[in-house]
Amino acid sequence: MHTSTPRPSALRTPADRPAAVEEPAAVVAGARRRAHRDGERRIDTAHLLHSLLESDPAARACFADAAEPARVLGYLVQRSIGYGLRWQGVPERSGRPTAAGQPDVPGWSPAAVAAMEAARTAAARRGDDRPHGTDVLAALAADRECRAAEVLRRARVDAAQLSARIAPPSQQASRVSRC
Repeated sequence: MHTSTPRPSALRTPADRPAAVEEPAAVVAGARRRAHRDGERRIDTAHLLHSLLESDPAARACFADAAEPARVLGYLVQRSIGYGLRWQGVPERSGRPTAAGQPDVPGWSPAAVAAMEAARTAAARRGDDRPHGTDVLAALAADRECRAAEVLRRARVDAAQLSARIAPPSQQASRVSRC
């Protein structure tokens, strides 16, 4: 089957490909499938959030109560039948500043690349080579202008509190560390 969303691994050699878009693999693969099903050329942050909530129990456990992930998924499944139609063909906004040298990754919105880079940075601070799903969730919740944050707001999830619950102690001394 041909996909209109290019795989980052097929676009560049391993030496010059941004590592952040490759992990966590299950989340990225699910987001790629969602983008394709939605007829989108790029993976956006809502695709990442949808895939993350479907595939990562640790990410679902970070929400304040069990009803929140269900409400978020309820909005996300409506994407192709109405709720997300206004996003088709419109570039995703992000409140996260992009690095001057940040590469444009074909098949990825800049906001999704920035979220994966932020997740990779969080993993590196922890001493891990690869980000966890909770790193990705924290990055999505922290960018208040991306599509994932819009979905969280519409589902009545406080993205700032969600991000604070996930933040490591070095970033949020007064909060509980990882979910």
